[in-house]
Amino acid sequence: MNTDRLSQRLEAVANYIPKGYRLADIGSDHAYLPCYAVKKGMVPSAIAGEVVEGPYQSAKGQVAEEGLTDVIAVRKGDGLEVLSVGEVDVVTIAGMGGALIASILENGKTKLEKVQRLILQPNISAISIRTWLRNNGWELIAENMVEEDEKIYEILVAERGEVDKPYGNLQEGLLLGPFLMKEQPAPFKKKWQREMTNWKRILTQIEKAEKTVENVKKIEELQQKIRLVEGVVK
Repeated sequence: MNTDRLSQRLEAVANYIPKGYRLADIGSDHAYLPCYAVKKGMVPSAIAGEVVEGPYQSAKGQVAEEGLTDVIAVRKGDGLEVLSVGEVDVVTIAGMGGALIASILENGKTKLEKVQRLILQPNISAISIRTWLRNNGWELIAENMVEEDEKIYEILVAERGEVDKPYGNLQEGLLLGPFLMKEQPAPFKKKWQREMTNWKRILTQIEKAEKTVENVKKIEELQQKIRLVEGVVK
């Protein structure tokens, strides 16, 4: 992967960046995504945010090497604190856990006032992001799923709007993704069949253990999730 050819995962993220939007990539690592987007003429400018010193220095070096320091600002800071209100139109956050992405959005939501689109790629727990979006006025407008190096990634795209619009059964939609449920691409089926296998294995272990209140609750939760997914995944 480099600034001319992204990983399949990041390319899927880049595909949802509207042409002409000013970009902020939070947790940018080597700044591959901002460099790619600028070089391809997708965005006029970008901000690469990093909280960790090593990746921050890597991003600075990459941007300088590409000769893009006049159009890509590399900033060190925690989450959205690297932004000022109105600086960017689209924010990407990729390659983190869903709960962490949701906390970054929550902690920095005042910085999102003028942002028009969020493109989020959690490694796990996409439900945390869908829940945050729905609770904060963001409508899920598209989803995608890619498999790369034996790992399956979800991409969630949101704009301000009608938060309940994409959802039919809310419980199913938050867990599985309303658009992904309809399309059921091959990685979707693979992911949830894998999850169900894991849940059933855990369920068997807990059922053999002592019947504590906590264990009974876990059994009920697992059984409910298994029924939910079995009812959706074809």
